[in-house]
Amino acid sequence: MHTKNDIKYMKRCLHLAKNGLGNTCPNPLVGSVIVYNGKIIGEGYHKKAGEPHAEVNAVNSVKNKTLLKKSTLYVNLEPCAHQGRTPACSKMIVDLQIPKVVIGCRDSFEKVDGKGIEIMKNASIDVTVGVLEKEARELNKRFFTFYEKKRPYVILKWAQTLDGFIDFERKPETPIKPNWITDEYARIFVHKMRSEEQSILVGTLTAEKDNPGLNVRDWTENNPLRIVFDKNLRLPEKLKLFDGKIPTIVLTEKEKKSKKNITFLKLDFKKDIFRQLFSFLYSSEIQSIIIEGGTQTINAFIKSNYWDEAKVFTGDKFFHKGVKAPKINIEPEKKESVSGSKLLTFRNFNAF
Repeated sequence: MHTKNDIKYMKRCLHLAKNGLGNTCPNPLVGSVIVYNGKIIGEGYHKKAGEPHAEVNAVNSVKNKTLLKKSTLYVNLEPCAHQGRTPACSKMIVDLQIPKVVIGCRDSFEKVDGKGIEIMKNASIDVTVGVLEKEARELNKRFFTFYEKKRPYVILKWAQTLDGFIDFERKPETPIKPNWITDEYARIFVHKMRSEEQSILVGTLTAEKDNPGLNVRDWTENNPLRIVFDKNLRLPEKLKLFDGKIPTIVLTEKEKKSKKNITFLKLDFKKDIFRQLFSFLYSSEIQSIIIEGGTQTINAFIKSNYWDEAKVFTGDKFFHKGVKAPKINIEPEKKESVSGSKLLTFRNFNAF
């Protein structure tokens, strides 16, 4: 049974770790606090891949380092055991003679996977594992999916009207532009979502009709890798996706030479193209992908059970006719409001 203090300080670790969302990949989200005599004397989180880990930042924030030998270090993920871009945190903890370490969950990455815990236990450090384990694994769902299932975490996202349409009825003369169902504040929320993931995909029709930029222009963080299906290379080069400003992958069955920031990835469309895509993303260390449309593409992911999470916005509009929105036949995990829209979050715990 874990103590109230263990739970309190682990919650703080998880809160700190979230500050790194969108910046730490391929590394996990990690926060750490150091407690002496019932008081936090140091804390930190992993800010960016290649920079010091959470445990190092927490130690560095402690003013009186002599207190470390009498303190407890809390961290939401098992301290690393290998020398990567930065030194092994488990060995640092041993060297500093920190007597007690409390961990949220074990790290299933093969270079760690219990080795950090073993290093500390062999040094007679009191190690507790499993405090808020479910929450700790949830925080790093992308990381764990990537290393345990050898694929990216897949998020479906769309907006629909109150009468269940994802797009209005378009005619040949209809201008090529996005069809906004939600308001500008919901769009800012979506751009924040995009900044937290590593890649984003749309189908050919969505690229053709909406001409999306798939960037985070209404937010301030990283743009995801853009991916578009274009089997026969029929999309016009004037589309925003081909402006060369953001790395973009075109999935096609044709041979075409890549150019600045645009890579043409040849797939075998007679076989499972999604599996081929996931294999490419895994080899590229891309841990997450948002599927933003359209209906045909999203339905294909749903039918194949190739999704982990879905974010469905419902705006305050009626189209009466048009393109029907995709459907997920399970109860939502979460319901919330974003500006004037409703947002339902679905989770697929039986994903591929």
